[in-house]
Amino acid sequence: MTKIEIPKFHETFNPILDILSNGQTIHTRDLQKLVVKKYYAHLPQNLLSEKTKTGDILINNRIAWGKSYLKKGGYIIYPERGLIKITEKGLNHKTTLTLNDVEQDTNFLNFYTEENTKKILSSDTIKEIKNASPQDLIDEGFSQIELEVKNDLLEKLKTIDPYYFEKVILILLKKMGYGEFIETSKSSDGGIDGIINEDKLGLDKIYIQAKRFTENKVREKDIRNFIGAMSGDTNKGVFVTTSLFDKGAVEKAKNAHHKIILLDGNKLVDLMHEFNVGIQIKSTYEVKQLDEDFFLDQ
Repeated sequence: MTKIEIPKFHETFNPILDILSNGQTIHTRDLQKLVVKKYYAHLPQNLLSEKTKTGDILINNRIAWGKSYLKKGGYIIYPERGLIKITEKGLNHKTTLTLNDVEQDTNFLNFYTEENTKKILSSDTIKEIKNASPQDLIDEGFSQIELEVKNDLLEKLKTIDPYYFEKVILILLKKMGYGEFIETSKSSDGGIDGIINEDKLGLDKIYIQAKRFTENKVREKDIRNFIGAMSGDTNKGVFVTTSLFDKGAVEKAKNAHHKIILLDGNKLVDLMHEFNVGIQIKSTYEVKQLDEDFFLDQ
């Protein structure tokens, strides 16, 4: 007798695309309800009510992960917060979509650029899982969730108001232990987006430049202008961008008489994740083990 189980997350790919195939934009909650109603209503209620260790409804959690993978593969988009819509790519995909199809998709592979994810996406993953301890699997799972959050965070930073992005950077630096920050005038900041006081009296200052770029790289000219904007008031600066620095920009910062720290998009979200800026703790897991000391006096 075949055991009835909740579908794996990748088994929700095609149901999700089917529900969205009319081209309408719908809310995430509505998508979950429609997928369950059309494809999984036959499952026993105890399965549909099953929860994850953190209290989420398991079937909704699986659909959410399926949705996330489809987005990174370019099959769906999030036009607004909480809303989902199928893309032309999703509409034109006629065959049954598998996990391998999505993971090997160019869009998906390009999305994951960090070296440690190459291991996750490699053909040796299945072999490694068989030889992995439960702790290894937990650690790998946490790593993948962390990368997912960082990618979502970077994507969000690229879409927010440029002025608010500048404030985000100042909030981050304050959380990292630097002093009070001063936002400069938006109309005439002269290339300086904020000033951090390293000490309470403001004797030592750090100038901040924040560039919210979607695609363009920061170039040598941008660094040169930043150095010029310091105008002898300080020799310390932090230049932050959501994109990357080209070779000329890196060399200019490196060879400058000023001390200039460059933070690209990946370094930025690493710090935001570490200091809990723009993110929140969703779940806390407890891993318990036998207390050998408890039984010493038997």
